Amino acid sequence: MESSQAPEDMKNKSKNQSAVTPTMKQLECLLEELGLKQYYREKLSLRRVLEINKKSITDEPAKFNSDLPWYFLKKLMMFNVTSINVKCTPECESNSDDESGSTDADFDDMIDTDDTVNPLDIITTVFLCSDGFLQQELALKMSMCQFSVPLLLPNCDTKQCTLMLWAMRDIVKKYRPQSLSQSRGFIEERIVLSELPMVSFVRLGECSLSKSEILNKLLSNAQQYHDTFVHHNMECGDSPRRISNGLTEITWYLPGGNTNIDIFSQPVAVANLRGDIASFETQYSFLCQTSAAVFVFFDHLDSESESVINLLKSQNHKAQIFLVGNCESKRFNLESLKKVASELDFTKNNIIKTNKKNDANFVKDLRKKVRNVVEKSELKMKIEKMVKVAHELGILVDEDAPECQTAKKNAKTITAGIQDIHKYKEDQLPRQGQIWKTLTCLEKEEFRLRHVESKNIEDYKSDLQKQKEELRKKQNSYEMSAAMTNFITGISSPGTERFYFLKWMRMNLDNVSRVRLSELREKYKEKCKNSENKEEIKEIDRQISNSSLGIEHFFREMGQIYEASLSLPETHRSRQQFQHLPKLCAELLLDGFPLELVDGDASNIPLRWVSDVLSQLSDLVSPNRKILVVTVLGVQSTGKSILLNTMFGVQFAVSSGRCTRGAFMLLIKINEDMRKVLNCDFMVIIDTEGLKSPELAQLDNSYEHDNELATLVVGLSDVTIVNIAMENLTEMKDILQIVVHAFLRMKEVGKKPKCQFVHQNVSDVSAHEKNLRDRKLLLKQLNEMTRAAAKMEKKEENKNFTDVMEYSPDTGNWYIPGLWNGNPPMAPVNAGYSEAVYELKKNIIQLLRNCESSANNIIEFKEWVKSLWNAVKHENFIFSFRNSLVADAYMKLCTEFNKWEWEFRKEMYTWVRNAETKISNFGTIAAKSETSDMREFLRSLKSDATTVLSTWETKILNNLTQYFEQTEGHVSLVEGYKEEFSNSVKVLRRDIENGVMHQLEAAAGIRQGMTEIDKIKDNHTKEIEKKSVRALIDKCRKKEVQMTGAELDKEFEKMWSETLEKLSFSEQKTKNVTDNVSHCLRENLKHRGGANELLSEMSLQDCGKESFKCTPEGWFNRFKHTANKVFTGQDHIMAAQHLADRMINICTDFVNERVKRRNNYHETYIQEILHKTDETLQNNENVKMNIEFEVSLKQHICGFAAREFQKMHEDFIEENDPYRCLTKNKEKFHEDFKDVFHERNQCQKKAEEFTNRCLKPAVEDFVNRSLGPDIIDEMRKLREFSTRMSFQYSILLDLLHKEHFRNYVTYICSYEKYAKSWILQQIKKRFSNESSVFAFEDRHLRSCIDSINSAINKAKTRESDDLKAFVEGICKELGDKLVITQNALGAFMILNNADKEQFADCLTTSVNDMTETLRNEFKESTFEIKLQNLHVQPQNELFNKLIGCGKQCPFCKAPCDAGGIAHTEHFASLHRPEGLGRYRWVDTKTLVTEICSSLVVSDKKFRSSDTNNKFHSYKNYKKIYKDWNIQTDVSLEASDYWKYLMRKYNNDFAKEYEAAPADIPKSWHKIKKIRPKKVSKNHLTSSNYF
Repeated sequence: MESSQAPEDMKNKSKNQSAVTPTMKQLECLLEELGLKQYYREKLSLRRVLEINKKSITDEPAKFNSDLPWYFLKKLMMFNVTSINVKCTPECESNSDDESGSTDADFDDMIDTDDTVNPLDIITTVFLCSDGFLQQELALKMSMCQFSVPLLLPNCDTKQCTLMLWAMRDIVKKYRPQSLSQSRGFIEERIVLSELPMVSFVRLGECSLSKSEILNKLLSNAQQYHDTFVHHNMECGDSPRRISNGLTEITWYLPGGNTNIDIFSQPVAVANLRGDIASFETQYSFLCQTSAAVFVFFDHLDSESESVINLLKSQNHKAQIFLVGNCESKRFNLESLKKVASELDFTKNNIIKTNKKNDANFVKDLRKKVRNVVEKSELKMKIEKMVKVAHELGILVDEDAPECQTAKKNAKTITAGIQDIHKYKEDQLPRQGQIWKTLTCLEKEEFRLRHVESKNIEDYKSDLQKQKEELRKKQNSYEMSAAMTNFITGISSPGTERFYFLKWMRMNLDNVSRVRLSELREKYKEKCKNSENKEEIKEIDRQISNSSLGIEHFFREMGQIYEASLSLPETHRSRQQFQHLPKLCAELLLDGFPLELVDGDASNIPLRWVSDVLSQLSDLVSPNRKILVVTVLGVQSTGKSILLNTMFGVQFAVSSGRCTRGAFMLLIKINEDMRKVLNCDFMVIIDTEGLKSPELAQLDNSYEHDNELATLVVGLSDVTIVNIAMENLTEMKDILQIVVHAFLRMKEVGKKPKCQFVHQNVSDVSAHEKNLRDRKLLLKQLNEMTRAAAKMEKKEENKNFTDVMEYSPDTGNWYIPGLWNGNPPMAPVNAGYSEAVYELKKNIIQLLRNCESSANNIIEFKEWVKSLWNAVKHENFIFSFRNSLVADAYMKLCTEFNKWEWEFRKEMYTWVRNAETKISNFGTIAAKSETSDMREFLRSLKSDATTVLSTWETKILNNLTQYFEQTEGHVSLVEGYKEEFSNSVKVLRRDIENGVMHQLEAAAGIRQGMTEIDKIKDNHTKEIEKKSVRALIDKCRKKEVQMTGAELDKEFEKMWSETLEKLSFSEQKTKNVTDNVSHCLRENLKHRGGANELLSEMSLQDCGKESFKCTPEGWFNRFKHTANKVFTGQDHIMAAQHLADRMINICTDFVNERVKRRNNYHETYIQEILHKTDETLQNNENVKMNIEFEVSLKQHICGFAAREFQKMHEDFIEENDPYRCLTKNKEKFHEDFKDVFHERNQCQKKAEEFTNRCLKPAVEDFVNRSLGPDIIDEMRKLREFSTRMSFQYSILLDLLHKEHFRNYVTYICSYEKYAKSWILQQIKKRFSNESSVFAFEDRHLRSCIDSINSAINKAKTRESDDLKAFVEGICKELGDKLVITQNALGAFMILNNADKEQFADCLTTSVNDMTETLRNEFKESTFEIKLQNLHVQPQNELFNKLIGCGKQCPFCKAPCDAGGIAHTEHFASLHRPEGLGRYRWVDTKTLVTEICSSLVVSDKKFRSSDTNNKFHSYKNYKKIYKDWNIQTDVSLEASDYWKYLMRKYNNDFAKEYEAAPADIPKSWHKIKKIRPKKVSKNHLTSSNYF
């Protein structure tokens, strides 16, 4: 078997060795070449290798030698058996098929290709550069791939080698020797603790036979060849070795119990030394002392060489030596062999020759020898026991590191004494087990209230809390056990010592559990042979479950110690002593250790423990570090954990002997190059216990347990991998129902995880095509499950799986071949499995990259854990889910929408103000409109209004679309509200449009009415000026004598009396507003049957004089009104009264606002009132009302409005009576008459008159019309007025601060009245400093003055000597901004002989004086007076915006907090004890303490007029109140605010409501009030604000 090439065992020199400088050692040179130099001293860690980077998800081959180690690690971490085929692929290789242009250099390249690196050199280098934990992971994965692992690792520079005991510690093997084949038993052992014979293979001198290839054939059966050892016929195996000579590898042959397949019937270790034993005597000596046999391969034995004889003859050898010679080698010398054999006393049995045999026969002979050795040898040695030999030979041992030894000693202190695991857990870990399980049951019962029966809910919850407190006391009563003390000390160790400690702990505990479980399984097997042993079988089954002890139990105990300590006072020593525990766990999580999220034994999350660990984790990393979550779900034992291990290289620390229980999370760092791509810093991997677990199948609540777990992990996930088995249809249906349930729940709460279905053990290349039918079947099953789940969750609008989430049968399914390539235990991992999982990994990374929503930070993830688990603990998840992230996202959406809405309203306020100005100036000299027809002008304005409204509607809808397109701010969580808010925009536009059109109609109507009066007044003024005053002046001037002042006065009085007698003053008739209102009311009700008769029963003039009262008598008798107020739900009379009061308040404000403007009455006013009333009645259809109620309410409102409008109309007529207006100007005419008569200069006087009588009122009016929106603008900047929820929160906080019982009564019984009053107080408080309002006034004043000055300057430039034209020019210029009263202007224009130029100068001076006067008036005026003069009342506008829909909880009357105008579902953040809403018990008359947020999860019932006084389940309240979502009290203490107040004012409320005081539950007495300054926003929805 001569080889033309030098085999892998020959000594060769690398061509680039010559390039190494004498000072650069061989290892150092290779480290530099492979890019690992920095890791030789600062070792490569497992955490670093597991980081997700671009290389880990790209298929780019290694291009440089520096890529090779990472390529090897990437492949090996994914169990890829091709990982040792490491070779560079130069870029030029892609063009190698190009036949054109060959050169001599190309031929040289074909020959000279010796720059490749031998795989053994890469393995050796990687091990040398890895820390102990990465070495352990590498060894474990190499072993699973059936590669040999380093036993002795050489360092060619130091000439030392290391026994890799620690690296192999984690390798656990299962096998079945022939002795157990009948019983089908198996042995599971940590390989370093297995006492096995070892057979070693070495080389002496040069050998043309490939030892390693022969070994591979030796260990492989005919059906399954595998390259366990690297050999020269492998890719790059023929490359010269540079640093790996001296490497000793080890592998194990383990039988499967099948005589037809097994090569050896007993397990055996096989070692292989690389290099010549003459050069590596230490390694050879070690093998000779630890092996049962050593097979020495050679080509030629030098019988004359003493060193050869000494090597083979050593006295210390315990191993049997076999010589394996290659007879086909030219250097083989039979005589020399005989001589050496004789010298060593070897028999023929010790010599194996090839003797022209083919490999198969040679391997067969070799196997016989090995089998013989294995069966007869008594020398069996654990690898652990080889340490002694290593020390004697000066071989280093990796476990000798001081930190490893210290950790080993500390771990042994804890685990050495474990005999009975169950008893050990009870003694050393007493806080978990039954106490924790009972606490879990109590926690869930607090939420579900399944056993409350007829007890008072609050008393029942109080009892549950007491039981929990007792259990916490019991937990605190235990002394810290020695095991836990040592454990906490161990994980507090510095540096790597804590990691060694945890690893030792896990391995020791696994060893203990494995032994105990093995015994129990044997017992179980024996008992199962007899079916009568049912009870004993059940007991053994329980023992198997209890006999698992892993590191997770110690962390679980740590969590319970911490949680129990939190029930102690803050200053208690024990509580302070354990405050550091979450940080310890967070540090471990950051270092790659898993955290138990869900305790699989108790089916619960220790929420406070997990939350605080995550909070500490957030503190340890930089702020706002983002995370993405990948989870796997599926049936038990379908390879979920190995799938995650293959994909991400992670291992979850789960105790030996059973599958994962509960859920564990683990953190993987995202490398810098991928952070921007994925927009996150860490990936969280969650491994879960299998659904439909046989261990839980016997329990009644196993389906519930699976549902809880699936809901939690799907809710936390960005991508969920679902492992399913198509072959088992029944099982698949069960799993799919659980998974679909979870996805449906997430859709309803705004979370959108991606889903990938994984079908394992499908290996056919055509699987994807062949399984098309299966995929269709799967989708059909998913659709069926969706409908079933939707029915259970009462969300039946979801018909198909695709309604719940984005899913494509073609892209959402992955087919993965089986894990093993052959029959275990000797089967390597299937390369197809690794590659398929790699493709799945790339797809998952792509899905994460395409995530629409932004990644959570750690604190947000913590919030998801808490809110999901709290909601899971309720029976009805969807209606129980509350999450601060969702709440914050909703709040942000409301805040943005409110901002857009206000911008819209503000714009329309300005537009309407300008439009009203134009209408008021219509038909006057200030009018700019070209048309003289008011109707045409009004149509034009309405058209303009529609354009502006449409523009703003589109703008807000675009804003909304853009808002939902962003990825930040968790917008996806509130996407379900998008349509609601879109509808709100349309409703908003409609509301504003109605208001604008009414205002335009009213303004136009009033102006039209004024036109005739203005004409009369104008004619009268002209008559006075031209025919009377001018005539009198001429008459007086003709007199020859100078007239005295008294004579002039007398003449003027005479003229005035005569003129007034000549003028016809037709009396201005007042209309009967009541008749008009009555007509409008009849028109409004003409389509309502029976309304006319009811209207005729009472005159409108008599309506609205007394308070409106709803009573059960008379017309309201058709509803049965129960007097017992207890659990009757929404009392219809109270609801109707509340609605009526609300409507009356709204309409009263509207009337008062119109009256304050001192305009004339217009029909649109009453139409608007009736429109508001109709709209409110339509929006409150749930309130029981009939035609009698509607007519009575409208008569009351219209009666009051008619009287107010009548008075307003009469005042207006009186104010604008021509005779009165003329008389009012008498003195002015008198003064002007004397001025003209004496020919005095009137410029100064007329300028002041024009300024004070025309401009000043117009400017004041402009300021008053503009100031309201400014005040609203300023108030909206305050957090209290940003959203409805903030508003509610602020009022409650203020109530708490004031501590006044009457305030609470008003707030509860007259919420809207109190809210409006509170808003007004806040406005006054905000503007108590007059300067803040003055800033707004001054701004508008400056704007007006600028416009006036500009108008004066423009008028100056016009060519006209006529003063009248000059003034008209000014008025026209100001016509769009200021309303100049015609009375004052008309009076100003007569008897005016002022010079235009001089008048203009005087006017400018006068305007400047007016500015200062107004400034002073603004400063001196009180804020209350300013408020009275405003056209837009800020308190009313803010109230209408913040009061929302005005709906109240049908049970406790808490106001609705929902945002948007058109929301379809009402909810309240804070519900109250029903006694505060006047509810009392029938028999005792005591106030009720129960809260609807608890009642809706209980089995209790209520009755009301809405249920026709029949009892109805609280759980199914939505059948009655479809538009209400009463969210359950997730924190169990969110209503503590009201509990505290009811307890404090119990007697006061009882007296106020004429009831007996409530029986206050004991737990309410523990709620202590704190100072309001310390109350934060979260306090009003959590437990710690009292």
